[in-house]
Amino acid sequence: MDALHAKYPFFEGAREAVAGASASLPTLVAEDAPAVERARERVERALLEGTVEPEGGAFTGTDGRVEIRSELLSYPIARILVSLLDSEPAIEKYAAAEAATALDRLRADLDADDGLRSTPTPRVGLDDALDEFGLGDDVRAEPARGSRDPSHYWVAVGPYLRFTSPSWGASWRLVNRALADGAVRVSREELLEVLGTAIEARVREGLPFELDADEGIAADLESRVAELKRLLSERTYTGPIDVVAPALFPPCMTNLIEKAERDVTLTAPESFALMAFLVGIGMTPDEVVAFCADTSLDAEGIRYQTEYLRDDRGTQYPPPTCETLANYGICHNEDDHMRVAPDPLSYYETRVEEADEVVDWRDEHGIGDGDGDDTDEDEPSGGESRSERVSGERASGEEPDPTAN
Repeated sequence: MDALHAKYPFFEGAREAVAGASASLPTLVAEDAPAVERARERVERALLEGTVEPEGGAFTGTDGRVEIRSELLSYPIARILVSLLDSEPAIEKYAAAEAATALDRLRADLDADDGLRSTPTPRVGLDDALDEFGLGDDVRAEPARGSRDPSHYWVAVGPYLRFTSPSWGASWRLVNRALADGAVRVSREELLEVLGTAIEARVREGLPFELDADEGIAADLESRVAELKRLLSERTYTGPIDVVAPALFPPCMTNLIEKAERDVTLTAPESFALMAFLVGIGMTPDEVVAFCADTSLDAEGIRYQTEYLRDDRGTQYPPPTCETLANYGICHNEDDHMRVAPDPLSYYETRVEEADEVVDWRDEHGIGDGDGDDTDEDEPSGGESRSERVSGERASGEEPDPTAN
């Protein structure tokens, strides 16, 4: 089996490799092969941590043949497991985690590629990834001066619109992009985000499988599914904290708000993390729009994300953990806060509980009346900047790099 297939199991070549494997999936499951436990871990980490990397460390493709085989075969078994969970949010979160992990691996491949492929580590190139999703003819690199790697690309309008979302913010609208000869100019990182959407769509395709829970492979996986359901019930987010005290926000959320206030466009993971947190503390879409006025976040994108996060699908699971946010470069574990709590909501809840007095930002600025239906989108006046309102008494320090992702 090709190590690259195990690294990117949603590639067409990987599907063919699985189809040609000497052992069938029902046999592997019945024998409780190592791939089955890896599949359970894959789904668990996807739903609870937002990644499918092994607990023991990132899969590089240089592992032994047994590990490579287990990694590859764990993917189709994981798809069966997530189907048996019988939960649309589980499917969506699993697909997102597979895509996020694949993008991390792709970034590592691209950063390590010296053009000579002089190391034994199996890697995929950007052209290979684009071709895999039929985008090879739709993307062209912009010539870069003094650099081997282009910093910008041109993407045909059709694929650009197909693989982007209004939730990504105003900067993604065609009216705000450079457009020439039917193509849209994007940065290298933005192109990777487009690829991430294509990956997520492929992983999501065909899920859930129709399986009889009392027969065959489903019956053999019953204990694994029950274990996953138990873990999910323990980690399910049951309700918002319902108090908005910006001075008590986790450092990572304060950093994102300050970054957006400087009119720096947040990446898709950054925007999602911030919106998930604000929804998690009980803010309505109208309140989030008011809170984020005069930042790089636009009202349309805010409403799209927050309304999704507030419905029954989006709030079934908690927002990303600190570990996941750290993988995206969002959380830097300031003041070793991961020792206090494993995720932003838990950290914030702890700070709220420990505070002597908490004044709700909505009450302080006359925002909303508890039902979230009559809030206008104007930024409340108060004579102080949003950074001052958000940071409160936060100690001064080095400003975050406004160009950092």
